[in-house]
Amino acid sequence: MIKPFEKVIELGDGRTITIETGKLAKQADGSVVVKMGNTYLLATVVSAKEAKPDVDFMPLTVEYKEKYAAVGRFPGGFQKREARPSDYEILVSRLIDRALRPLFPDDYHADTFVTVNLISADDEILPDQLAGLAASACLAVSDIPFNGPISEVRVARVGGELLVNPTATQLKEADMDIIVAATMENIMMVEGEMSEVSEADLLEAMKVAHDAIKVQCQAQIEMMEALGKTEKREYCHEENDEELEKKVWEATYDKAYAVAKSANPNKHERIDAFGAIVEEFIAENYPEGSEEEAPVGLIKKYYHDVEKEAVRKVVLDEKFRLDGRKTDEIRPIWSEVDYLPGPHGSAVFTRGETQSLTTVTLGTKLDEKLIDDVMNKSYERFLLHYNFPPFSTGDARPARGISRREIGHGNLAFRALKRMLPENYAYTVRIVSDILESNGSSSMATVCAGTLALMDAGVPVKKPVSGIAMGLISDKKTGDFAVLSDILGDEDHLGDMDFKVTGTRDGITATQMDIKIDGLSYEVLEKALNQAKAGRMHILDKLEETITEPREDYKPHAPRIVNFDIPKDMIGSVIGPGGKIIQEIQATTETVITIEEEGNIGKVAISASNKASIDAAVAKVKAIVAVPEVGEVYRGKVKSIVPFGAFVEILPGKDGLLHISEIEWRRLEKVEDALKEGEEVEVKLIEVDQRTGKLKLSRKVLLPKPERKEKPKKD
Repeated sequence: MIKPFEKVIELGDGRTITIETGKLAKQADGSVVVKMGNTYLLATVVSAKEAKPDVDFMPLTVEYKEKYAAVGRFPGGFQKREARPSDYEILVSRLIDRALRPLFPDDYHADTFVTVNLISADDEILPDQLAGLAASACLAVSDIPFNGPISEVRVARVGGELLVNPTATQLKEADMDIIVAATMENIMMVEGEMSEVSEADLLEAMKVAHDAIKVQCQAQIEMMEALGKTEKREYCHEENDEELEKKVWEATYDKAYAVAKSANPNKHERIDAFGAIVEEFIAENYPEGSEEEAPVGLIKKYYHDVEKEAVRKVVLDEKFRLDGRKTDEIRPIWSEVDYLPGPHGSAVFTRGETQSLTTVTLGTKLDEKLIDDVMNKSYERFLLHYNFPPFSTGDARPARGISRREIGHGNLAFRALKRMLPENYAYTVRIVSDILESNGSSSMATVCAGTLALMDAGVPVKKPVSGIAMGLISDKKTGDFAVLSDILGDEDHLGDMDFKVTGTRDGITATQMDIKIDGLSYEVLEKALNQAKAGRMHILDKLEETITEPREDYKPHAPRIVNFDIPKDMIGSVIGPGGKIIQEIQATTETVITIEEEGNIGKVAISASNKASIDAAVAKVKAIVAVPEVGEVYRGKVKSIVPFGAFVEILPGKDGLLHISEIEWRRLEKVEDALKEGEEVEVKLIEVDQRTGKLKLSRKVLLPKPERKEKPKKD
């Protein structure tokens, strides 16, 4: 029997997390099982012994996978097995990747695969808040170079109280939901959504998360020491030439600084100018005929460091940026709504060289997206899709499938907007953002364009939302730093932070932060949040110049939807045997009708392209579920005639007896003297038999009562 090593982490609220190693997946470089309640995550890591050829980055792959067996379910589909990753699995994979990637040594270039599998699930213990810990722990027990450990926790605010790793039930009541990743010293990554919280509240939640993470990091350090895993493998993945490096710096730094200082707002012209410098260096030092001997890869690597340093120094020394803006200046903004006639709502939002064309489509309940994940089986009525085609950055390459980045950026915009949609909204809403140009902050352009398109479509959003991406340039030696508003793509790539913040005038609705350096203080984060707020307000002003509030009505070609409730026991009557009645109503009125059982009521939704069709369908459904009331007058149809009267249908499926004595004031010998089958007639309900429920009708009470003729007086 294998006796594994276990490390128990006390959470302080009576719950524990256990890290187990040495029992499963022992041929991996590192493997652990993280347990909390009935939730078990198996995390493994394997890294190649040699560097991947011709790469100057960390070739890291992170896969988070959920097994349906973890909850005792069969996967859907014909094959009945797990296939391509769900959006949720991709999003969790990205959360792990973004926390781990900055902590591998810059010169480590071996293929590295981290896999986290959900192998047992607990309905109340959410696996995404444990996945980062599991990934870090498997690296901790391996010999792979890694400047960790890290951990990730979720912080939710429920009833004003900040909870660490809340239960699924608690999370449903939260007005703030963030996941934070950090080392013992520094926060590395933040992502989450919230209901218009303040900057101070968000910062406080990040501090609470970091305190909890320190405990989990310390546990991993103690585990490494107990297992003797503090020594990491030796490697040499980079070729270096100090003499060439010095030569590149001396020949190119001043030229790169001059380009960075030129304040050219055109991205492609700047790229060409920077590229010309290194091409000139190669041409001068490796004359024609000897170009093949030039270590081009090494030269470009050193020049990348030159360019990065030059751009950063210009910002810190000259106090302006690559495109000439001040540190807190937003690029020029223009926007337009109702640009496309076909969609139910559309908008173009352009900020500098970043542009989004966004559409809104309104649908019915039948258009909802079925989510059939391991931990979540539900329907989603708000969808947001983000597309980033190669032409948006001028790249000549094919677009193949949806990238992880597109799913991640779309999810951020989705979370930014979803709490501003009206609760219990009748429509299914789909937003599609197509990025037509990109030079930084395209996800934030999606948020802004999404707000405009929703308002153009007539969706009654609670408040408009804007978004901004913040950056940071810092000098660790001097302590000097600059927080940048509305960053360019180069400022994201060469900077120390990418901090996206979205919100209304009253607070933050979503955030995503990635930090690439050690030692970022909370004071810098606070400055970034406050500077972001000023930027968001400026952008909101620009949005409101285009459209101030949602349109009063939907576009003429948008579907109309009416919702109302019916008694639960009447659902079957409306549907009819085999759906006969509801199908007939839909066919005759040209509508789409859905009925959903909720508690003791049936939720009816009727949609059509015009009001007349909806009114006709509503009348038919309400007639079916109507309860006959004594004293009410109904226009019914004579269904059959019998010797003692006629049966009249006053409501669909509800007949009453019109006795021969109640047809007219005069005495009738035969019913046929006054009525015939199929004839429409107005009647009044005069009695409902309490025992049998039979209806008694009268027609004569609606007719003028004839005056009685006086008898002649006798002499």
